[in-house]
Amino acid sequence: VAAYALFWGWKFAVGFVLLMLVHELGHVLEAKRQGIPVSAPIFIPFLGAAIIPKEAFPNAWAEAKMAAGGPILGSLGAAAVWVAGEAYDSDLLVALAFTGFLLNLFNLLPVSPLDGGRMAAALHPALWLVGLAGLALLTFLFPNPILILILVLGGLEVWSRWRMRQDPAGAEYYRVAPWQKVAIGGIYAALIVSLSLGMSATHIEKDL
Repeated sequence: VAAYALFWGWKFAVGFVLLMLVHELGHVLEAKRQGIPVSAPIFIPFLGAAIIPKEAFPNAWAEAKMAAGGPILGSLGAAAVWVAGEAYDSDLLVALAFTGFLLNLFNLLPVSPLDGGRMAAALHPALWLVGLAGLALLTFLFPNPILILILVLGGLEVWSRWRMRQDPAGAEYYRVAPWQKVAIGGIYAALIVSLSLGMSATHIEKDL
């Protein structure tokens, strides 16, 4: 909170960190539902937050469901802040909601270690290449150290996962039933559409 408060003020910083916490709790709840122990959310200033599974996921379907838990609960959290912002006529809360929608939408880029990359693992590996290309374009248009770091880490993990698919164990891990692909694809598309609409509805032209 102190790190973000240096740039945005303490009120926005508190709200931003709470929105990240809600997002991470979505991962935690889904992992717990599957019986997979995870760490408490770990916050890294200016890089976001993460949880660390203490056991390997049995397959890409289980990993994709855990990944989807974050943006699902995160989207609901941002929507709740939006409702509160409209109810109290608070530009601060509406701006926080916009940031929450943006945070969750960015996480849906189909490149690991972002949530979208883990969901894409259950769909088709070609999506990783699309995600890397999109992230590279985003980094070129808006260069900053965070995007560069995610691009490098994403490239390394995509390469590792791509090679893993060639092994028998890896092929088994990434074997996903057609109905599971449809389910994850539907959730993925619904999240992208709803988060984009949320961003559009909460965009504020004037300064806070």
